[in-house]
Amino acid sequence: MAEPKHKEVKEAKEPKQQRGPKEDTYVEIIRVYGNDIPGNKQVYTGLTYIKGISWATSNAICRLLNLDKKIKVSELTKEQVDKIEAFLQKPNFYNFMNNYQRDYETGESKHILTNELDMTREFNIKRMKQIKSYKGMRHALKQPVRGQRTRSHFRTTGIVVGVKKSKGKAK
Repeated sequence: MAEPKHKEVKEAKEPKQQRGPKEDTYVEIIRVYGNDIPGNKQVYTGLTYIKGISWATSNAICRLLNLDKKIKVSELTKEQVDKIEAFLQKPNFYNFMNNYQRDYETGESKHILTNELDMTREFNIKRMKQIKSYKGMRHALKQPVRGQRTRSHFRTTGIVVGVKKSKGKAK
């Protein structure tokens, strides 16, 4: 007769490591100009978390304030954070770097950030609709404003433009 096969005893394996953040890595969140910036980001990257600050603007801020772009946000001192916030209150850029040039009412160029940027944009669109400019009419019709094609896109808001099949001819 055949001998019964014995199961081999497996060695106990170490438990699998859990995926996710390790306990050692502590991500501190720094609040700059009303926005939360993760502490593990570089200053150059972290400043772009603030609405209205692009990569070019972030680079200009780092250069003007003599900040090292590659240090982590969590390594910034309180004085450096205050320095950044004071600069963002009244940014001192060249006019071409400002994101709102030639204001409609005052004619001056300024750099707008966060909620004020949204409000200014909404007021400008309302003004364009009210004076019935071309751009305002395009906004009102929910059509593209900056010259994009409408033949194949933007069909969800209006009637469908396409090839219609003719019905078969009666014989």
